[in-house]
Amino acid sequence: MAPAKETVAFVGIGTMGHAMATNAVRAGFTTTTWNRTRGATEDLAALGAEVADTPADAVGQATIVVTMLSDADVVLAIAREHGMLAAMADGAIWVQMSTIGVEGIEAISALVASQRPDVTLVDAPVSGSKVPAQRGELTIFASGPERVRARLGPLFDALGQRTVWVGPLGAGSRLKLAANAWLALAAEAVTTSLALAHQLGIETDTVIGALHDSPLVSPWQAAKLQRISQGDYSAQFALSPALKDVRLAIEAGDDGRFVALEGLAKEWQRVLDQGFGDQDVTVVAHALARPRRVDLDRSS
Repeated sequence: MAPAKETVAFVGIGTMGHAMATNAVRAGFTTTTWNRTRGATEDLAALGAEVADTPADAVGQATIVVTMLSDADVVLAIAREHGMLAAMADGAIWVQMSTIGVEGIEAISALVASQRPDVTLVDAPVSGSKVPAQRGELTIFASGPERVRARLGPLFDALGQRTVWVGPLGAGSRLKLAANAWLALAAEAVTTSLALAHQLGIETDTVIGALHDSPLVSPWQAAKLQRISQGDYSAQFALSPALKDVRLAIEAGDDGRFVALEGLAKEWQRVLDQGFGDQDVTVVAHALARPRRVDLDRSS
Protein backbone atom coordinates (compact mmCIF):
# COMPACT_ATOMS: atom_id res chain seq x y z
CA MET A 1 0.00 0.00 0.00
CA ALA A 2 1.34 3.42 -0.89
CA PRO A 3 2.50 5.50 2.07
CA ALA A 4 -0.02 8.00 3.38
CA LYS A 5 0.88 11.68 3.18
CA GLU A 6 0.31 12.45 6.85
CA THR A 7 2.85 11.48 9.47
CA VAL A 8 1.28 10.29 12.71
CA ALA A 9 2.49 10.08 16.31
CA PHE A 10 0.69 7.84 18.80
CA VAL A 11 1.21 8.80 22.44
CA GLY A 12 -0.01 5.99 24.70
CA ILE A 13 0.40 2.38 23.58
CA GLY A 14 -1.96 0.52 25.88
CA THR A 15 -4.41 -2.10 24.67
CA MET A 16 -6.33 0.32 22.46
CA GLY A 17 -3.44 2.56 21.45
CA HIS A 18 -1.36 -0.44 20.43
CA ALA A 19 -4.08 -1.77 18.13
CA MET A 20 -4.67 1.65 16.61
CA ALA A 21 -0.97 2.30 15.98
CA THR A 22 -0.61 -1.15 14.42
CA ASN A 23 -3.44 -0.42 11.99
CA ALA A 24 -1.95 2.96 11.10
CA VAL A 25 1.41 1.38 10.25
CA ARG A 26 -0.26 -1.33 8.18
CA ALA A 27 -2.24 1.34 6.31
CA GLY A 28 1.01 2.98 5.21
CA PHE A 29 1.24 5.90 7.61
CA THR A 30 4.70 6.98 8.69
CA THR A 31 4.24 6.39 12.41
CA THR A 32 6.09 7.28 15.58
CA THR A 33 5.08 5.89 18.97
CA TRP A 34 5.74 6.61 22.60
CA ASN A 35 4.70 4.73 25.70
CA ARG A 36 5.75 5.02 29.31
CA THR A 37 6.70 1.33 29.22
CA ARG A 38 8.86 0.87 26.15
CA GLY A 39 8.26 -2.87 25.90
CA ALA A 40 4.73 -2.25 24.60
CA THR A 41 6.20 -0.72 21.44
CA GLU A 42 8.70 -3.45 20.47
CA ASP A 43 6.48 -5.25 17.97
CA LEU A 44 5.45 -1.91 16.47
CA ALA A 45 9.12 -1.19 15.81
CA ALA A 46 9.35 -4.55 14.05
CA LEU A 47 6.45 -3.47 11.80
CA GLY A 48 8.29 -0.29 10.87
CA ALA A 49 7.18 2.30 13.42
CA GLU A 50 9.73 4.57 15.04
CA VAL A 51 9.87 4.39 18.84
CA ALA A 52 10.61 7.67 20.62
CA ASP A 53 12.22 8.11 24.02
CA THR A 54 9.91 10.94 25.13
CA PRO A 55 6.50 12.31 24.16
CA ALA A 56 8.18 15.45 22.87
CA ASP A 57 10.47 13.40 20.62
CA ALA A 58 7.48 11.45 19.30
CA VAL A 59 5.48 14.44 18.09
CA GLY A 60 8.13 16.80 16.70
CA GLN A 61 7.78 15.73 13.06
CA ALA A 62 4.17 14.56 13.10
CA THR A 63 1.38 16.32 11.24
CA ILE A 64 -1.20 14.39 13.30
CA VAL A 65 -0.73 13.54 16.98
CA VAL A 66 -3.03 10.95 18.59
CA THR A 67 -3.29 10.64 22.37
CA MET A 68 -4.76 7.45 23.79
CA LEU A 69 -4.15 7.62 27.52
CA SER A 70 -5.91 6.54 30.70
CA ASP A 71 -7.54 9.78 31.87
CA ALA A 72 -7.55 13.56 31.61
CA ASP A 73 -4.90 14.08 34.30
CA VAL A 74 -2.45 11.89 32.40
CA VAL A 75 -3.21 13.62 29.09
CA LEU A 76 -2.62 17.03 30.65
CA ALA A 77 0.59 15.90 32.35
CA ILE A 78 1.97 14.50 29.10
CA ALA A 79 1.01 17.69 27.26
CA ARG A 80 2.48 20.08 29.84
CA GLU A 81 5.09 18.54 32.09
CA HIS A 82 6.44 16.15 29.45
CA GLY A 83 6.55 18.86 26.79
CA MET A 84 4.34 17.22 24.17
CA LEU A 85 2.27 20.28 23.32
CA ALA A 86 5.26 22.61 23.09
CA ALA A 87 7.07 20.16 20.81
CA MET A 88 4.27 19.77 18.26
CA ALA A 89 5.01 20.96 14.75
CA ASP A 90 3.51 24.24 13.57
CA GLY A 91 -0.04 23.66 12.40
CA ALA A 92 -0.24 20.10 13.69
CA ILE A 93 -3.55 18.39 14.42
CA TRP A 94 -3.95 16.93 17.91
CA VAL A 95 -6.55 14.16 17.89
CA GLN A 96 -7.49 13.43 21.49
CA MET A 97 -9.02 9.91 21.45
CA SER A 98 -8.92 8.99 25.15
CA THR A 99 -12.16 8.91 27.13
CA ILE A 100 -11.72 11.90 29.42
CA GLY A 101 -15.20 13.38 29.91
CA VAL A 102 -16.54 16.89 29.51
CA GLU A 103 -14.30 18.65 32.02
CA GLY A 104 -11.26 16.89 30.58
CA ILE A 105 -11.75 18.01 27.00
CA GLU A 106 -12.59 21.53 28.17
CA ALA A 107 -9.33 21.72 30.14
CA ILE A 108 -7.33 20.50 27.17
CA SER A 109 -9.08 22.95 24.84
CA ALA A 110 -8.19 25.81 27.18
CA LEU A 111 -4.57 24.65 27.33
CA VAL A 112 -4.23 24.54 23.55
CA ALA A 113 -5.91 27.92 23.14
CA SER A 114 -3.54 29.56 25.62
CA GLN A 115 -0.27 27.89 24.66
CA ARG A 116 -0.53 26.66 21.06
CA PRO A 117 -3.35 28.32 19.13
CA ASP A 118 -1.74 27.16 15.88
CA VAL A 119 -2.48 23.52 16.83
CA THR A 120 -5.92 22.25 15.82
CA LEU A 121 -7.52 20.14 18.55
CA VAL A 122 -9.98 17.41 17.57
CA ASP A 123 -12.02 15.53 20.16
CA ALA A 124 -12.50 11.95 18.92
CA PRO A 125 -13.05 9.25 21.55
CA VAL A 126 -13.78 5.76 20.28
CA SER A 127 -16.40 3.13 20.94
CA GLY A 128 -15.15 -0.45 20.94
CA SER A 129 -12.90 -2.76 22.90
CA LYS A 130 -9.75 -4.79 22.27
CA VAL A 131 -10.87 -7.04 19.42
CA PRO A 132 -12.69 -4.34 17.39
CA ALA A 133 -9.64 -2.10 17.84
CA GLN A 134 -7.36 -4.85 16.52
CA ARG A 135 -9.64 -5.39 13.53
CA GLY A 136 -9.94 -1.69 12.74
CA GLU A 137 -13.65 -1.81 13.55
CA LEU A 138 -13.94 1.00 16.07
CA THR A 139 -16.60 3.69 15.92
CA ILE A 140 -15.08 7.15 16.22
CA PHE A 141 -17.12 9.97 17.75
CA ALA A 142 -15.32 12.94 16.23
CA SER A 143 -15.88 16.62 16.87
CA GLY A 144 -13.97 19.71 15.93
CA PRO A 145 -13.28 22.14 13.08
CA GLU A 146 -14.56 21.16 9.64
CA ARG A 147 -11.37 22.36 7.96
CA VAL A 148 -9.37 19.32 9.11
CA ARG A 149 -11.97 16.59 8.61
CA ALA A 150 -10.84 15.61 5.12
CA ARG A 151 -7.22 15.32 6.29
CA LEU A 152 -8.24 12.99 9.11
CA GLY A 153 -10.43 10.78 6.94
CA PRO A 154 -7.74 8.31 5.78
CA LEU A 155 -6.41 7.83 9.32
CA PHE A 156 -9.86 7.37 10.80
CA ASP A 157 -10.67 4.87 8.03
CA ALA A 158 -7.62 2.86 9.08
CA LEU A 159 -8.61 2.89 12.74
CA GLY A 160 -12.35 2.35 12.55
CA GLN A 161 -15.20 1.11 10.45
CA ARG A 162 -17.31 4.19 11.10
CA THR A 163 -16.62 7.84 11.89
CA VAL A 164 -19.48 9.97 13.21
CA TRP A 165 -18.82 13.72 13.11
CA VAL A 166 -21.10 15.07 15.80
CA GLY A 167 -20.46 18.80 15.89
CA PRO A 168 -18.11 21.32 17.52
CA LEU A 169 -15.23 20.41 19.77
CA GLY A 170 -16.42 18.54 22.86
CA ALA A 171 -19.51 16.98 21.30
CA GLY A 172 -17.58 13.75 20.72
CA SER A 173 -16.79 13.36 24.41
CA ARG A 174 -20.39 14.09 25.33
CA LEU A 175 -21.69 11.44 22.93
CA LYS A 176 -19.10 8.98 24.24
CA LEU A 177 -20.45 9.39 27.78
CA ALA A 178 -23.96 8.58 26.59
CA ALA A 179 -22.70 5.57 24.63
CA ASN A 180 -20.73 4.35 27.64
CA ALA A 181 -23.82 4.61 29.84
CA TRP A 182 -25.67 2.42 27.32
CA LEU A 183 -22.81 -0.10 27.34
CA ALA A 184 -22.56 -0.17 31.14
CA LEU A 185 -26.26 -0.82 31.55
CA ALA A 186 -26.15 -3.51 28.84
CA ALA A 187 -23.32 -5.20 30.71
CA GLU A 188 -25.21 -4.89 33.98
CA ALA A 189 -28.22 -6.62 32.42
CA VAL A 190 -26.00 -9.61 31.65
CA THR A 191 -24.09 -9.78 34.91
CA THR A 192 -26.99 -9.13 37.30
CA SER A 193 -29.32 -11.56 35.52
CA LEU A 194 -26.75 -14.35 35.57
CA ALA A 195 -25.84 -13.73 39.21
CA LEU A 196 -29.52 -13.73 40.18
CA ALA A 197 -30.09 -16.96 38.25
CA HIS A 198 -27.16 -18.53 40.11
CA GLN A 199 -28.63 -17.45 43.44
CA LEU A 200 -31.93 -19.06 42.42
CA GLY A 201 -30.27 -22.33 41.45
CA ILE A 202 -30.36 -21.84 37.67
CA GLU A 203 -27.16 -22.65 35.75
CA THR A 204 -25.56 -20.13 33.41
CA ASP A 205 -25.93 -22.43 30.40
CA THR A 206 -29.66 -22.72 31.09
CA VAL A 207 -30.03 -18.94 30.96
CA ILE A 208 -27.98 -18.73 27.78
CA GLY A 209 -30.04 -21.47 26.16
CA ALA A 210 -33.29 -19.77 27.10
CA LEU A 211 -32.16 -16.41 25.70
CA HIS A 212 -30.47 -17.77 22.56
CA ASP A 213 -31.56 -15.78 19.47
CA SER A 214 -33.84 -13.68 21.66
CA PRO A 215 -34.45 -10.09 20.52
CA LEU A 216 -33.68 -9.13 24.12
CA VAL A 217 -30.00 -10.01 23.65
CA SER A 218 -27.71 -7.90 21.46
CA PRO A 219 -24.82 -9.54 19.57
CA TRP A 220 -22.44 -7.87 22.04
CA GLN A 221 -24.32 -9.34 25.01
CA ALA A 222 -24.47 -12.76 23.32
CA ALA A 223 -20.68 -12.75 22.95
CA LYS A 224 -20.31 -11.76 26.61
CA LEU A 225 -22.64 -14.58 27.68
CA GLN A 226 -20.53 -17.12 25.81
CA ARG A 227 -17.31 -15.90 27.43
CA ILE A 228 -18.93 -16.06 30.87
CA SER A 229 -20.12 -19.61 30.20
CA GLN A 230 -16.52 -20.56 29.47
CA GLY A 231 -15.25 -18.83 32.61
CA ASP A 232 -13.26 -16.41 30.43
CA TYR A 233 -12.97 -13.03 32.13
CA SER A 234 -9.82 -11.89 30.35
CA ALA A 235 -10.10 -8.19 29.69
CA GLN A 236 -11.67 -6.93 26.51
CA PHE A 237 -12.91 -3.93 28.44
CA ALA A 238 -11.50 -4.09 31.94
CA LEU A 239 -13.63 -3.26 34.97
CA SER A 240 -11.39 -0.47 36.28
CA PRO A 241 -11.53 1.78 33.18
CA ALA A 242 -15.19 0.87 32.70
CA LEU A 243 -15.93 2.20 36.19
CA LYS A 244 -13.92 5.32 35.43
CA ASP A 245 -16.10 5.94 32.39
CA VAL A 246 -19.32 5.44 34.36
CA ARG A 247 -18.15 7.99 36.91
CA LEU A 248 -17.40 10.48 34.14
CA ALA A 249 -21.00 10.11 32.98
CA ILE A 250 -22.32 10.61 36.51
CA GLU A 251 -20.17 13.73 36.96
CA ALA A 252 -21.39 15.17 33.67
CA GLY A 253 -25.02 14.61 34.73
CA ASP A 254 -24.22 16.68 37.80
CA ASP A 255 -27.58 16.70 39.58
CA GLY A 256 -28.06 13.24 41.05
CA ARG A 257 -30.89 12.16 38.78
CA PHE A 258 -29.08 9.13 37.28
CA VAL A 259 -29.50 6.86 40.28
CA ALA A 260 -29.19 3.66 38.22
CA LEU A 261 -25.67 4.64 37.18
CA GLU A 262 -24.82 5.65 40.74
CA GLY A 263 -25.94 2.27 42.06
CA LEU A 264 -24.02 0.48 39.33
CA ALA A 265 -20.87 2.44 40.21
CA LYS A 266 -21.17 1.44 43.89
CA GLU A 267 -21.60 -2.22 42.94
CA TRP A 268 -18.67 -2.17 40.51
CA GLN A 269 -16.48 -0.47 43.13
CA ARG A 270 -17.18 -3.32 45.55
CA VAL A 271 -16.16 -5.82 42.86
CA LEU A 272 -13.04 -3.80 42.06
CA ASP A 273 -12.14 -3.77 45.78
CA GLN A 274 -12.15 -7.58 45.66
CA GLY A 275 -9.24 -7.45 43.22
CA PHE A 276 -11.07 -7.86 39.90
CA GLY A 277 -10.25 -4.47 38.35
CA ASP A 278 -7.98 -5.82 35.62
CA GLN A 279 -10.48 -8.41 34.42
CA ASP A 280 -13.31 -7.91 31.95
CA VAL A 281 -16.37 -6.01 33.12
CA THR A 282 -18.31 -9.30 32.93
CA VAL A 283 -16.40 -10.49 36.01
CA VAL A 284 -19.14 -8.68 37.96
CA ALA A 285 -21.35 -11.74 37.31
CA HIS A 286 -18.74 -13.99 38.92
CA ALA A 287 -18.23 -11.68 41.89
CA LEU A 288 -21.95 -11.27 42.58
CA ALA A 289 -22.48 -15.04 42.49
CA ARG A 290 -19.74 -15.79 45.00
CA PRO A 291 -20.86 -16.79 48.53
CA ARG A 292 -20.76 -13.93 50.98
CA ARG A 293 -18.10 -14.08 53.64
CA VAL A 294 -19.50 -14.47 57.14
CA ASP A 295 -18.64 -11.74 59.61
CA LEU A 296 -17.84 -13.89 62.66
CA ASP A 297 -17.90 -10.95 65.03
CA ARG A 298 -21.46 -10.03 64.04
CA SER A 299 -22.75 -13.61 63.85
CA SER A 300 -21.49 -14.67 67.28
